[in-house]
Amino acid sequence: MIITAGKFKGQKITAPDESITRPTLSKVRMSIFNTLQSMIEFEGNSFLDMYAGSGIMGLEALSRGFAYAEAIEKNPKAFQVIKSNFKRFSPSPKLIIGDSLKIVPALQKKFDVIYIDPPYFSGIYEQSLEAVKNISNGIVILEHVTDVNLTDFELIKQKKYGDKFITFLKK
Repeated sequence: MIITAGKFKGQKITAPDESITRPTLSKVRMSIFNTLQSMIEFEGNSFLDMYAGSGIMGLEALSRGFAYAEAIEKNPKAFQVIKSNFKRFSPSPKLIIGDSLKIVPALQKKFDVIYIDPPYFSGIYEQSLEAVKNISNGIVILEHVTDVNLTDFELIKQKKYGDKFITFLKK
């Protein structure tokens, strides 16, 4: 996988085994960040990747000018790959291992952008939105293939890529 833009543009990272993660395609990452850039300034803002997978979203955020990023990953094998990737970048996202649904409500900081991309058919989108509603300081982005109940959030924009949707929300 290759970082698509910013100061780390062109840098390769290792993706975890595809049986445990589903990395966001480069064209989708580019579209997400281009859309986001039309909504907010990146400089000085914070980014949370709730289900890190490969860790590339946090790296893209820092590469493009976000001041701070955190990534949470539950799978120990994916966590080790992400940790190895992050060691090569400065700055790099803060990496946390564990269950996002338990970790996020206990976080003491708010994030300007929160990216939510759990396993597609996990059924935890609504729980994830509930978990972030008190730490969201701006935009929440969902990557999903099924309908999601958007209680407490307002739909800003939605794009479709093949069978998946990228949905931009705000509280």
